[in-house]
Amino acid sequence: MNSMNIHEILKYLPHRYPLLLVDKVISYEAGKDIVALKNVSINEPFFSGHFPHYPVMPGVLIVEALAQAAAILTLRTIDTINKDDTVYYFVGIDGVRFKKPVMAGDQLILKVAIERQIKGLWKYSARAEVDGQLVTEAKLMCTARNV
Repeated sequence: MNSMNIHEILKYLPHRYPLLLVDKVISYEAGKDIVALKNVSINEPFFSGHFPHYPVMPGVLIVEALAQAAAILTLRTIDTINKDDTVYYFVGIDGVRFKKPVMAGDQLILKVAIERQIKGLWKYSARAEVDGQLVTEAKLMCTARNV
């Protein structure tokens, strides 16, 4: 089983605080799937406004965390690291559903599987879970472009 710590993740994602949303890769199989972790801390900058009396992680950030896990999986699959001349874009989302709120203190488990890759466009099925319960699901599309 392959895993990655935060130091390895930083080689694959250009994101940094406060937008780096993957803390650890629990397991991955290049060309197939990835399971990653986001620790949701009360210290997250978005909690001061979303919502001060009931800290809920914004759904758009859950989807972004899934897209970051997808980017790591793709880069591991094509056996390359993040490069300054390339950006991995999130280009589409279908069927996103939010089933339960994600709260401060939760561990968000990100599960992404490659469905197909055609002409540089990658399609994935993605789901986020807390304590084994589905909180978000979606179909994602991403691509890499030179900048």
